[in-house]
Amino acid sequence: MTHPLSRRIDDVLSLDPGAGAIEYDGRWSTWGQLAALTRRIAALTGGPSRVGIMLRNQPAHVAALLGVLSAGGTVVVINPARGDERIRADLATLNLPMLIGTAEDLAAHSVDSPGTAVVTIAGLDDEPAVVPARTPAADTGRPGVAVWMLTSGTTGPPKRVDLTYDMLAHSVIGKDPAHAPAPTELRRGVAIVNSPLVHVGGVFRVLLCIAEARSFVLLPKFDLQRWAAAVREHRPRAASLVPAALRMVLHSDLTREDLSSLRVVTSGTAPLSADDADAFTEKFGIPVLTSYAATEFGGGVAGWTLADHQRYWKTKRGSVGRINPGAQLRVIDDTGNPLPAGQEGILEVKPAQLGPAADWMRTTDLARIDTDGFVWILGRADQAIIRGGFKIMPDDVRAALETHPAVRGAAVVGRPDHRLGEVPVALVELRADAEPAQLLEFLTARLARYELPADIAVVAEIPRTPSGKPDLGAVREHFIQATHGR
Repeated sequence: MTHPLSRRIDDVLSLDPGAGAIEYDGRWSTWGQLAALTRRIAALTGGPSRVGIMLRNQPAHVAALLGVLSAGGTVVVINPARGDERIRADLATLNLPMLIGTAEDLAAHSVDSPGTAVVTIAGLDDEPAVVPARTPAADTGRPGVAVWMLTSGTTGPPKRVDLTYDMLAHSVIGKDPAHAPAPTELRRGVAIVNSPLVHVGGVFRVLLCIAEARSFVLLPKFDLQRWAAAVREHRPRAASLVPAALRMVLHSDLTREDLSSLRVVTSGTAPLSADDADAFTEKFGIPVLTSYAATEFGGGVAGWTLADHQRYWKTKRGSVGRINPGAQLRVIDDTGNPLPAGQEGILEVKPAQLGPAADWMRTTDLARIDTDGFVWILGRADQAIIRGGFKIMPDDVRAALETHPAVRGAAVVGRPDHRLGEVPVALVELRADAEPAQLLEFLTARLARYELPADIAVVAEIPRTPSGKPDLGAVREHFIQATHGR
């Protein structure tokens, strides 16, 4: 039986073949063009098997994603920016029956597995070039899994997480996808997709546009000028910005007039300080609605609505919002016992996307939940720095650094110390001239003495994951290399 998500994709692609579906690099492609390549990819996959896609934010890659899902298969996300050696090792371990990518990406990673069919894609109107597997083998697949997503690996090696058809359908269609009527016409308005397809945010945004029958602008990555031009031209009422992108907009020369169509901006994937949210609202007159989500959840489990923001922001400032309908969240102590409202502990979650029978999922986040169901994320338990017996949350230090007018972004990690056990160190990206000593002096009025970084290094650009979070593994490596170089 065809899954409701696959059925929705097929239904929407057939609505209005001549209308514009995706604007990319200033050029519109039609729903008919998107549908044609989607169906060609679906036919090539041969059904519900695993298909690796070296995903980039390009229209043909959207068609490849939709084609695998239309056929009931599993998209195995391959990030072409991870580095040649890691990708080759990943592909050798996965032993995929099919791999899809651009000619450049496929050639760069020397894909030569006898059991893997290789499909080269270019534009929506280009016929895929197929090199069949020399010794094809039956693939057991991952039944029920729509996307085998590679997590961002913020704190350690990336791992793969199952995003099931049921989870994604619940997120983009609604709580009863099997009985939800499909759209009968395209929706008005144009969305902007600037999240990478190798991240759950990008997959969600694209599938939401498809499920709603909404055209969208696809950006190769977040680019301030391209994004602003798309907002001015298409005048969306809502936009999604990860914290790093939101801060770029906040500290740009853009005006209220540039963003006058926007009624809300949503932000997730990483912590956003209440100060930045308030500064954005003050500058542009647009409320910022934060949320709490994770790849493992298949979507959000808490977030702000506009109504809640208008009523509660002053008293709940800094919260990531209220628990979503259907989701369950609780805070537990170190022994696993639930704690009463208002107390700090480890957060556990039952996402609505997984249904009422789901088990509690333990996170590594420290949190508290008040009696109204609002959630505060206080940092990650596994990132806490213990400096001579004092506990330091890196996000507190990062947030303090990012209040300095010269700081574009910061990332804070712990560095081993033979005397104190561990000390905080910070990597900082600037928008204006500032010396580390000036930044340290700025922090003395905002942090406890034990929270002050032992080292502040200024870099041209903080290494980030595809989701826009600082890559803390790369940040640690920076300080390791700096120490060894002394």
